[in-house]
Amino acid sequence: MTRISSFEEFWPIYLRAHSNPTCRALHYAASISGLTALALVLLTGSGWWLLAGLLLSYGFAWVGHFKVEHNVPLTFTHPWWSLVADYRMFFLWTMGQLPRHLRHAGVEPA
Repeated sequence: MTRISSFEEFWPIYLRAHSNPTCRALHYAASISGLTALALVLLTGSGWWLLAGLLLSYGFAWVGHFKVEHNVPLTFTHPWWSLVADYRMFFLWTMGQLPRHLRHAGVEPA
């Protein structure tokens, strides 16, 4: 495997690893779960929400990879870039800008 030396190099690889629209939808659910859990931690002061958020987030995302996309999550090899890319993909999707990035990475948007 070739060494990835920058996030700009990682980003299209990340998008190709999330080419299935169902996998991406599960990642959006993961991102929403994570953000909701963070908000609940801040509102309640309870760290249990952090644990719940981690379990839900990784649960949704890993189902997307192992059951839908049939690949290994990039978080195993690039955890920080993967986290940043998860939220970048989510926010680009919410703003309607993700299809352009998918096409640029060679993924046909659904």
